[in-house]
Amino acid sequence: MENLSHSSLMFLDYFFLVFHSLYCLFAVFGWMWRKTRFVHLITSLLTLFSWLVIGIWYGLGYCFLTDLHWDVRMALGNPPKSNSYIHFLIRETTGFNLPAALVDQAVVLVFSACFLLTISLNLIEYKKKRRNALKRK
Repeated sequence: MENLSHSSLMFLDYFFLVFHSLYCLFAVFGWMWRKTRFVHLITSLLTLFSWLVIGIWYGLGYCFLTDLHWDVRMALGNPPKSNSYIHFLIRETTGFNLPAALVDQAVVLVFSACFLLTISLNLIEYKKKRRNALKRK
């Protein structure tokens, strides 16, 4: 990161802010629309892989997007005041400094509910497609 210009780092900071925020919003709402459900399932599995598998080496709940964004902010001399991206977003956008543990618990709860929904809805959709394919034969 130290080889990048200040303007490149600023671009990356805004890029991660927008992209990661949209990714988080998609993680919460992507299961709602039939056309995005399979992509939602894949992104949810990627999130779980990062949190649980890569997290074996870097700590449970590790997010590579957060890690990259924090590297950019450190290079800018503006280190984050949080270990959690959602906690960071809440602080940056509202000024509220909620307890990090509370935010982390809420994230796990919401993610778990959305993950169960996406699995259920994708299975229902798969079974419907399979049933329709068998009827056509």
